[in-house]
Amino acid sequence: MERGNHTRVSEFILLGLSSEPEKQGLIFWVFLVVYLVGAAGNLLIILAIGLDSHLHTPVYFFLSNLSLVDFCFISSTVPKMLLNIQMQMQSISYGGCLAQIYFCILFANMDNFLLAGMAYDRYVAICHPLHYSTRMSLQTCALIVGSSWLVANFHSLLHTLLMARLDFCANNVMPYFFCDLVPLLQLSCTNTQLNQLMILLVGGLIVLIPFLGILVSYVHIVSAVLKVPSAKGKQKAFSTCGSHLTVVILFYGTITGVYLSPSSSHSAKKDSLASVMYMVVTPMLNPFIYCLRNKDIKGALRKLFSLQALSHRL
Repeated sequence: MERGNHTRVSEFILLGLSSEPEKQGLIFWVFLVVYLVGAAGNLLIILAIGLDSHLHTPVYFFLSNLSLVDFCFISSTVPKMLLNIQMQMQSISYGGCLAQIYFCILFANMDNFLLAGMAYDRYVAICHPLHYSTRMSLQTCALIVGSSWLVANFHSLLHTLLMARLDFCANNVMPYFFCDLVPLLQLSCTNTQLNQLMILLVGGLIVLIPFLGILVSYVHIVSAVLKVPSAKGKQKAFSTCGSHLTVVILFYGTITGVYLSPSSSHSAKKDSLASVMYMVVTPMLNPFIYCLRNKDIKGALRKLFSLQALSHRL
């Protein structure tokens, strides 16, 4: 389709993590294992929480939603990458590229919002324990998660529609393993100022507001814990936040490395490798972080596997 002197491309070429043919087999198996481990880990957490009535509490409601989002996040890019390697092709259709951008933004936003919701839950539990049941009711948790999905969908739809209005000329090659927003904008042969403005304003607010909420929550948490007289009480209070804080550092640390580091330090290869961290490695590690530091999740998983073993015997 032509607009003036411009022709809209029908597909994009994703160069992946390496252009060397001898490395494709290794990359395929590494990412296949990472995907299977990440998908299985997140689905197991969802199943364990769903089947254990003792875990039907606000903190595990948020955790099950986080696991669902992480499963979808890792599934939005890795299967296509594996298919391209297996089929020895590097292309993704124009529509497929826009769909990938939509879902990547959606699930990244949901990770962001859910981590903020979990921080607020820990803040109420530690700083206002007597009001926990009223402040963190089922309706409140459902409202937080539901409004998060609504805002995340609006944000991802905004960027996808703004991207759909652009023209792309001869250059359709990206040195990435998925369609990312900023590299795709660089391929456009039309004015992208509105897109960049929306990334800066709307995207900045959507990342900054939840992050500030997490920061404020932990300032209050640390202040409250330091007032606890016993060392054992302090350790117990901090242990309830340990897993969440680890995931927060991992998520925001990798996002910062990709999008907020100085432009002079950027290169296509470095950015592509850094994006692997927050889009693939972080969703894969989250189940292990929560399982290793959470006795309730360990117990629920043991019950789940014992039920499965019993059903096989019967």
